[in-house]
Amino acid sequence: MSDTNAKSVSYVRDTMLDEQTPPLAEVGVIKWVRENLFSGPLNTVLTIISLYVVYWIVSHIGPWLVNGIWDAGSLTECRAIRNATLGEGASAACFAVITERWPQLIFGFYPRDAYWRPVLALVVFLLGIAPILFDSLPRKMLVGTVATPFVMYMLLWGGSIWGPIVIGLGFIVGVFAFRFLAAINALLGTIGAILGPILFWLLLAGPLISVLNGATTIGLPFISSKEFGGFTLSVVIGISAIILSLPLGILLALGRQSDLPIIKYSAVVFIEVIRGVPLIVWLFTASLLLNYFLPPGTNFDLMLRVIIMVTLFSAAYIAEVVRGGLAALPKGQYEAADALGLDYWKSMRLIILPQALKISIPGIVNTFIGLFKDTTLVVFIGLLDPIGLAGAIRASTEWNGVYWELFLFIGIMFFIFCYSMGRYSQYLEKKLQREHR
Repeated sequence: MSDTNAKSVSYVRDTMLDEQTPPLAEVGVIKWVRENLFSGPLNTVLTIISLYVVYWIVSHIGPWLVNGIWDAGSLTECRAIRNATLGEGASAACFAVITERWPQLIFGFYPRDAYWRPVLALVVFLLGIAPILFDSLPRKMLVGTVATPFVMYMLLWGGSIWGPIVIGLGFIVGVFAFRFLAAINALLGTIGAILGPILFWLLLAGPLISVLNGATTIGLPFISSKEFGGFTLSVVIGISAIILSLPLGILLALGRQSDLPIIKYSAVVFIEVIRGVPLIVWLFTASLLLNYFLPPGTNFDLMLRVIIMVTLFSAAYIAEVVRGGLAALPKGQYEAADALGLDYWKSMRLIILPQALKISIPGIVNTFIGLFKDTTLVVFIGLLDPIGLAGAIRASTEWNGVYWELFLFIGIMFFIFCYSMGRYSQYLEKKLQREHR
């Protein structure tokens, strides 16, 4: 550097400074609060209002929850305990109604000595569906998945073991019919897979069950659907409708895009009619009107009618969700399947449907969550779900006047089920995104 330039520089540092800690306002909680809660005048006002609302809610609900009374035999006894311990007029929840009546809210009128059966049925369901939800589990467990519906039926309703076994034989008949007829024509194989089990159940199942029962009777004590109630009723209806409506909805979505007019317009009419009428109307139809179309003296279980109607209702919505996924696929995917020489069913099974269902996961799970919550509508046709049982409990002399405690318990239970479904859908979306990168 020349002397002139050296004289023009006032100071030149010849040593490095040590690292300094950043200002407190630029790191950690303080930075997050400043950027997210007090980043401007509007955000500051909204933050203050929100804090006041939270404080008001906590100050009013907090003591009610903290001072909750769990051991009492009636609402009157709850209030007596509150007055003796906290003072008259103090805020305290009477959770003793949950302590005393939770078996009724969970199991309804199910026999007390048979509570183990719905609990075991739920465990069997979770074990059976696990290999479907998590592909890291051994594929051999799928054998148990196939048997799960029949085992659950035996545990929940009981009766002779031959009934579920013969019904299972009907599905085996459908598999053999499909394999035999599909070698001739794919459409013929599909028709055989549908009609084979139906004909077997209508013509052969009843006599075969009678013969087997005459030879030996094996099973559990029978429990009628009238004794189901509470969350057991909601879970049975919800799980049955969810499992049955997904494949039916996929078939309806494919039928709506079919080139055959009779299949296409049948699917369109079914979907639009079902979606155009509220679920409560269909439930009343299942409860009151369906018997008019059945032969005189026919005893068609009300719970089975509800499951069928809720399944059809959900399938119509699933069909539209899946149709949206099919429409979102680029045309090149269909052309690629044709270029590979795949027939319709193989292209759908291997290329089109996996991508369409991946796109449709949020909508499908959202429909399932809404369906599970809609099971509470069965209270209007005489089935006592948790809401109906809460009304029955409030009508008793011991708990007349209890409201929020029962609804809080019911809300928490529904939240657990619905939140679990939502979290799994997010897990599945992230997993599929990682696998397709």
